[in-house]
Amino acid sequence: MPETSDILILAAHPDRARSRVSARLMDAAQAQATRWTLHDLYRRYPDYAIDVAAEQRALAAARLVIMLHPLHWYSMPALQKLWVDEVLSFGWAYGPGGHALRGKDFWLVTSTGGSAEAYSAQGHHEHPIEHFLLPYTQSARICGMNFLPPLILHGAHQADEAALQQHTKSFLARLEAYPQWCVHEAEPSLPEVPLDARPALFSPLRPATPARAASHEEPQP
Repeated sequence: MPETSDILILAAHPDRARSRVSARLMDAAQAQATRWTLHDLYRRYPDYAIDVAAEQRALAAARLVIMLHPLHWYSMPALQKLWVDEVLSFGWAYGPGGHALRGKDFWLVTSTGGSAEAYSAQGHHEHPIEHFLLPYTQSARICGMNFLPPLILHGAHQADEAALQQHTKSFLARLEAYPQWCVHEAEPSLPEVPLDARPALFSPLRPATPARAASHEEPQP
Protein backbone atom coordinates (compact mmCIF):
# COMPACT_ATOMS: atom_id res chain seq x y z
CA MET A 1 0.00 0.00 0.00
CA PRO A 2 1.47 3.42 -0.89
CA GLU A 3 2.62 5.76 1.87
CA THR A 4 0.65 8.61 0.29
CA SER A 5 -2.22 8.69 -2.19
CA ASP A 6 -5.03 10.96 -3.26
CA ILE A 7 -7.60 8.93 -1.26
CA LEU A 8 -7.16 8.48 2.48
CA ILE A 9 -9.41 6.05 4.37
CA LEU A 10 -9.57 6.58 8.13
CA ALA A 11 -11.05 3.35 9.47
CA ALA A 12 -12.03 2.94 13.11
CA HIS A 13 -13.59 -0.10 14.74
CA PRO A 14 -12.66 -0.99 18.34
CA ASP A 15 -13.40 -4.69 17.81
CA ARG A 16 -12.57 -5.50 14.20
CA ALA A 17 -12.73 -9.26 14.79
CA ARG A 18 -16.45 -9.01 15.60
CA SER A 19 -17.34 -6.46 12.95
CA ARG A 20 -19.80 -7.47 10.22
CA VAL A 21 -19.56 -4.39 8.01
CA SER A 22 -16.56 -2.17 8.73
CA ALA A 23 -14.04 -5.03 8.75
CA ARG A 24 -15.37 -6.33 5.42
CA LEU A 25 -14.94 -2.91 3.82
CA MET A 26 -11.49 -2.51 5.33
CA ASP A 27 -10.39 -5.93 4.06
CA ALA A 28 -11.76 -5.19 0.59
CA ALA A 29 -10.02 -1.83 0.42
CA GLN A 30 -6.70 -3.28 1.59
CA ALA A 31 -6.91 -6.13 -0.92
CA GLN A 32 -7.49 -3.82 -3.89
CA ALA A 33 -5.57 -0.71 -2.84
CA THR A 34 -4.17 1.17 -5.80
CA ARG A 35 -4.67 4.89 -5.36
CA TRP A 36 -5.86 4.85 -1.76
CA THR A 37 -4.24 4.44 1.64
CA LEU A 38 -6.06 2.93 4.62
CA HIS A 39 -5.24 3.86 8.20
CA ASP A 40 -6.76 1.32 10.58
CA LEU A 41 -6.67 3.62 13.58
CA TYR A 42 -7.15 0.97 16.28
CA ARG A 43 -4.30 -1.15 14.92
CA ARG A 44 -2.15 1.87 14.08
CA TYR A 45 -2.54 3.46 17.52
CA PRO A 46 -3.37 0.74 20.09
CA ASP A 47 -2.05 3.04 22.83
CA TYR A 48 -4.06 6.01 21.51
CA ALA A 49 -0.80 7.93 20.95
CA ILE A 50 -1.61 9.47 17.58
CA ASP A 51 1.25 10.61 15.32
CA VAL A 52 -0.23 13.99 14.47
CA ALA A 53 2.48 14.98 12.00
CA ALA A 54 2.14 11.71 10.04
CA GLU A 55 -1.65 11.99 9.90
CA GLN A 56 -1.46 15.59 8.73
CA ARG A 57 0.99 14.63 5.98
CA ALA A 58 -1.41 11.95 4.75
CA LEU A 59 -4.30 14.41 4.84
CA ALA A 60 -2.33 17.04 2.94
CA ALA A 61 -1.59 14.55 0.15
CA ALA A 62 -5.21 13.39 -0.21
CA ARG A 63 -8.00 14.79 -2.36
CA LEU A 64 -10.67 12.56 -0.80
CA VAL A 65 -10.79 11.89 2.94
CA ILE A 66 -13.01 9.01 4.07
CA MET A 67 -14.15 8.21 7.57
CA LEU A 68 -15.15 4.55 7.78
CA HIS A 69 -16.71 3.36 11.02
CA PRO A 70 -19.99 2.25 12.61
CA LEU A 71 -22.10 4.75 14.50
CA HIS A 72 -21.46 4.34 18.24
CA TRP A 73 -24.04 6.07 20.42
CA TYR A 74 -24.99 8.34 17.51
CA SER A 75 -21.37 9.33 16.97
CA MET A 76 -17.93 8.05 15.99
CA PRO A 77 -15.80 5.56 17.97
CA ALA A 78 -13.60 7.03 20.69
CA LEU A 79 -10.26 6.78 18.88
CA GLN A 80 -11.70 8.44 15.78
CA LYS A 81 -12.93 11.32 17.96
CA LEU A 82 -9.49 11.64 19.55
CA TRP A 83 -8.02 11.71 16.05
CA VAL A 84 -10.32 14.61 15.14
CA ASP A 85 -9.43 16.48 18.33
CA GLU A 86 -5.68 16.15 17.85
CA VAL A 87 -5.13 16.10 14.08
CA LEU A 88 -7.61 18.75 12.94
CA SER A 89 -5.78 21.41 14.89
CA PHE A 90 -6.49 25.12 15.12
CA GLY A 91 -4.32 27.04 12.67
CA TRP A 92 -3.82 23.96 10.48
CA ALA A 93 -7.26 22.56 9.64
CA TYR A 94 -9.32 25.64 10.53
CA GLY A 95 -9.06 29.12 11.99
CA PRO A 96 -6.46 31.77 11.06
CA GLY A 97 -4.01 30.18 8.64
CA GLY A 98 -5.82 26.85 8.83
CA HIS A 99 -6.32 26.14 5.13
CA ALA A 100 -4.74 22.68 4.81
CA LEU A 101 -8.02 20.89 4.02
CA ARG A 102 -9.75 23.56 1.98
CA GLY A 103 -11.36 22.21 -1.19
CA LYS A 104 -10.81 18.54 -0.33
CA ASP A 105 -13.70 16.07 -0.42
CA PHE A 106 -15.01 14.36 2.72
CA TRP A 107 -16.99 11.11 2.54
CA LEU A 108 -18.57 9.31 5.48
CA VAL A 109 -19.03 5.54 5.16
CA THR A 110 -20.93 4.20 8.14
CA SER A 111 -23.42 1.62 9.37
CA THR A 112 -26.16 1.43 11.97
CA GLY A 113 -27.61 -1.50 13.86
CA GLY A 114 -31.08 0.00 13.57
CA SER A 115 -33.17 0.01 10.42
CA ALA A 116 -33.66 3.01 8.16
CA GLU A 117 -37.20 3.32 9.53
CA ALA A 118 -35.81 3.55 13.08
CA TYR A 119 -34.01 6.73 12.04
CA SER A 120 -37.08 8.87 11.38
CA ALA A 121 -39.36 11.20 13.30
CA GLN A 122 -41.75 8.29 13.85
CA GLY A 123 -39.04 5.71 14.51
CA HIS A 124 -37.28 4.48 17.61
CA HIS A 125 -34.58 7.18 17.47
CA GLU A 126 -37.12 9.96 16.77
CA HIS A 127 -34.89 11.79 14.30
CA PRO A 128 -33.74 11.23 10.71
CA ILE A 129 -30.19 10.02 10.27
CA GLU A 130 -29.20 13.44 8.89
CA HIS A 131 -29.68 14.97 12.33
CA PHE A 132 -27.09 12.64 13.83
CA LEU A 133 -24.62 13.50 11.07
CA LEU A 134 -24.58 17.25 11.78
CA PRO A 135 -21.22 17.07 13.63
CA TYR A 136 -19.69 15.58 10.47
CA THR A 137 -21.20 18.13 8.10
CA GLN A 138 -20.25 21.05 10.34
CA SER A 139 -16.71 19.74 10.84
CA ALA A 140 -16.29 19.51 7.07
CA ARG A 141 -17.70 23.00 6.66
CA ILE A 142 -15.44 24.65 9.23
CA CYS A 143 -12.43 23.05 7.49
CA GLY A 144 -13.60 24.21 4.05
CA MET A 145 -14.22 20.65 2.79
CA ASN A 146 -16.92 19.34 0.45
CA PHE A 147 -19.25 17.00 2.37
CA LEU A 148 -20.25 14.24 -0.08
CA PRO A 149 -23.45 12.18 0.27
CA PRO A 150 -22.64 9.48 2.85
CA LEU A 151 -22.79 5.74 2.21
CA ILE A 152 -24.85 4.18 5.01
CA LEU A 153 -25.86 0.59 5.63
CA HIS A 154 -28.82 0.44 8.01
CA GLY A 155 -29.84 -2.71 9.86
CA ALA A 156 -26.29 -4.03 9.88
CA HIS A 157 -26.98 -6.60 12.60
CA GLN A 158 -29.60 -8.31 10.42
CA ALA A 159 -28.03 -7.73 7.00
CA ASP A 160 -27.70 -10.93 4.98
CA GLU A 161 -24.73 -11.91 2.84
CA ALA A 162 -26.24 -10.44 -0.32
CA ALA A 163 -26.73 -7.06 1.35
CA LEU A 164 -23.19 -7.06 2.71
CA GLN A 165 -21.76 -7.97 -0.69
CA GLN A 166 -23.74 -5.22 -2.41
CA HIS A 167 -22.63 -2.66 0.16
CA THR A 168 -19.00 -3.66 -0.33
CA LYS A 169 -19.40 -3.50 -4.11
CA SER A 170 -20.87 0.00 -3.89
CA PHE A 171 -18.03 1.13 -1.64
CA LEU A 172 -15.30 -0.15 -3.97
CA ALA A 173 -17.05 1.20 -7.04
CA ARG A 174 -17.10 4.69 -5.53
CA LEU A 175 -13.42 4.44 -4.62
CA GLU A 176 -12.45 3.39 -8.12
CA ALA A 177 -14.66 5.97 -9.86
CA TYR A 178 -13.65 8.97 -7.75
CA PRO A 179 -14.09 11.86 -8.52
CA GLN A 180 -16.54 11.21 -11.37
CA TRP A 181 -19.49 10.71 -9.00
CA CYS A 182 -18.85 13.87 -6.96
CA VAL A 183 -20.95 16.98 -7.44
CA HIS A 184 -19.42 20.29 -6.40
CA GLU A 185 -22.00 23.06 -6.56
CA ALA A 186 -19.50 25.74 -5.50
CA GLU A 187 -16.17 26.06 -3.79
CA PRO A 188 -16.84 25.68 -0.07
CA SER A 189 -16.50 28.79 2.04
CA LEU A 190 -13.97 28.89 4.84
CA PRO A 191 -15.75 30.49 7.80
CA GLU A 192 -13.97 32.74 10.25
CA VAL A 193 -13.53 31.03 13.61
CA PRO A 194 -13.25 33.42 16.58
CA LEU A 195 -10.70 32.39 19.19
CA ASP A 196 -13.44 31.92 21.79
CA ALA A 197 -15.54 29.75 19.45
CA ARG A 198 -13.07 26.95 18.70
CA PRO A 199 -14.70 23.48 18.56
CA ALA A 200 -11.72 22.01 20.45
CA LEU A 201 -11.65 23.75 23.83
CA PHE A 202 -8.15 22.59 24.69
CA SER A 203 -6.58 23.83 21.45
CA PRO A 204 -4.07 26.67 21.85
CA LEU A 205 -5.16 30.26 21.37
CA ARG A 206 -2.36 30.79 18.88
CA PRO A 207 -2.53 29.02 15.50
CA ALA A 208 -0.56 25.78 15.51
CA THR A 209 2.74 25.59 13.68
CA PRO A 210 3.93 22.36 12.04
CA ALA A 211 6.57 21.95 14.76
CA ARG A 212 4.05 22.34 17.56
CA ALA A 213 1.55 20.08 15.83
CA ALA A 214 4.18 17.35 15.54
CA SER A 215 4.85 17.43 19.28
CA HIS A 216 1.89 17.46 20.31
CA GLU A 217 -21.78 1.85 14.81
CA GLU A 218 -23.29 0.59 17.34
CA PRO A 219 -20.85 -1.82 18.87
CA GLN A 220 -20.58 -4.57 16.26
CA PRO A 221 -21.25 -3.35 12.69
